[in-house]
Amino acid sequence: MAIRIKRIYDDADDGDGYRVLVDRLWPRGIKKADAELDAWARELAPSDALRKWFGHDADKLDEFKKRYAKELDSNDDAAQTLDDLKSRARDGRVTLLYAAKDTDHNNAVALKEYLES
Repeated sequence: MAIRIKRIYDDADDGDGYRVLVDRLWPRGIKKADAELDAWARELAPSDALRKWFGHDADKLDEFKKRYAKELDSNDDAAQTLDDLKSRARDGRVTLLYAAKDTDHNNAVALKEYLES
C-alpha cells in the first residue's frame, strides 16, 4: 500500500496523490480553498474524549493506537471511507494529512498503521 502522512501545513506536491485530512477539527491558519484536499474524513478522526486523553503523549501512544483501532472497528460511518482509502492506496498514493506539531505521535501515524495492517 502506498500511504504516507504529512502535516497539512507542508506544501502539497505531485507525489501526494489523494490528499485527505484525517482530523476532526479544521487546522488553524489554513484556508479551505488553499488546502488542496481531495477529502476531509472527519469520521476517521479519534473521538474528542480519546484525542484529549492522548494529548500526543509518547508514553500513551501504544494504548492510543489500541483504543483508536477499537473506535475505527466499531464506527459504521468510517467503514466505507476506510475501504475507499485502502482501495486508493492499492491503486496509487494516499497522503493522510494532520495538523499536530508532533510528527511521530498523532492520529495519522496510528491510522496509517491501522490501514496497513
